[in-house]
Amino acid sequence: MPAISLESVTYFYKNAPKPAVSGVTCSFEEGTLYAVIGPSGSGKSTLLSLLAGLDLPTGGDVLLDGVPIRTLDLDRYRRESVSMIFQAFQLFPLLTVTENVAFPLELLGKRSDEAKARARELLESVGIEPDEMRRFPANLSGGQQQRVAIARSLASGAKVILADEPTGNLDVENTRTVMEILKSLASGQDRCVIVVTHDSEVADVADVVYRMTDGVLTRER
Repeated sequence: MPAISLESVTYFYKNAPKPAVSGVTCSFEEGTLYAVIGPSGSGKSTLLSLLAGLDLPTGGDVLLDGVPIRTLDLDRYRRESVSMIFQAFQLFPLLTVTENVAFPLELLGKRSDEAKARARELLESVGIEPDEMRRFPANLSGGQQQRVAIARSLASGAKVILADEPTGNLDVENTRTVMEILKSLASGQDRCVIVVTHDSEVADVADVVYRMTDGVLTRER
């Protein structure tokens, strides 16, 4: 069974003359890195928002393990079932790197010391050094901050990772590093990783590529 899927999903923004997402039916499997490409305004970010449960479809359903997410506790769904990685990192500036990654674990009920120990393990797994873990996000490079954001996305144990232009603020070398990490999460940890991107080189790394055009999703390879 797919990790997450869409059945005839359509989404209209208020007063919009046409849908941002139009009749999309698609399945996303664990162990696979997906890229969704397309021009600005094509509906890519709206699709990601629907998968994340930040919006609900106007028509059709997003399903997690076959269950429509509209029937679930959406706050819990966003805490435990899906994780988001953003272009702008979205780290808490007044928390250390370790505290940033520990935060979602504490929300899930872990004690502070347990959460921080697990956070350090996750940070190490994405190549963050011990001295960097004690810094504030502003004292790290963009590439390091995105790796911290990836570590934070792993904290909940969610099988579905959604990444919105995760390399948009990175140089070529850091883009490659981040994509290698995301690829390893899919192939090595059996995660379902869905990346929205404008970058054709990022798409080249993906196992499956979809193109979004005027709200319609088609498989490119």
